[in-house]
Amino acid sequence: MALILFDFDGVLADTLDDLLQFSQEICSELGVLHNVVKEDISTLEAMSFANIGRQMEVPESLIEEFVRRSLEKVANKKSPPCIFKGLTEVVRDLSTRHILGIVTTNSSPNVKAFLIEHGLEDCIRTIYGIDLPGTKAEKISQARSQFAAPVEAVFMIGDSASDIRSASEACAKSIGVS
Repeated sequence: MALILFDFDGVLADTLDDLLQFSQEICSELGVLHNVVKEDISTLEAMSFANIGRQMEVPESLIEEFVRRSLEKVANKKSPPCIFKGLTEVVRDLSTRHILGIVTTNSSPNVKAFLIEHGLEDCIRTIYGIDLPGTKAEKISQARSQFAAPVEAVFMIGDSASDIRSASEACAKSIGVS
C-alpha cells in the first residue's frame, strides 16, 4: 500500500477555462489592464492564485484581494469543475489498494464539492488545502506522518515544477502530468 497525493487544479480538476475567465473578470474589477491568455497560467512555475495575479500584472498591493476574489469566484461557481476524462475510474481503482489524498493551493471546501459532484468523496482520505497552514512540502510530510508507515512509498502527482520540488523536499516520489 502507498500514500498517493494529488495536486487538484490541472491534475484532477480541469480548471483552466475557469481560471482564465475568473482572472480576466478580477483584473477588470481591479482596474488591471491585462488581456488574460492561456500562456499566463501554463508558464507559471508555482501555481497559486497569488502567482496568477502577479503573472497578470496585478500590483502587489492588490494581490491579497486578487486571491480573495479568486477563491470567492471558485466557491460561488454553480457547479464544480469537470474531472479529466478517465480519472474517476483511476481514482476509484487506486483507492481500493492505496490511501489517497489531495494537497492543493485551492480551498478544502471547493475540493470537497468537486469530490461529491464526481462521486469520489469516499475515495479521498484527506485534503490539505490553502485553508490549512504550511507549504506544500510541509503538507506532504504531514500526510506521510498521518497516513503512511515508515516503509511505505509516498507519491505526489502534480502538474508544475513546484509540485515536483515540494515532493522532493518532503522526500516523496513525484509524478508529473501535463
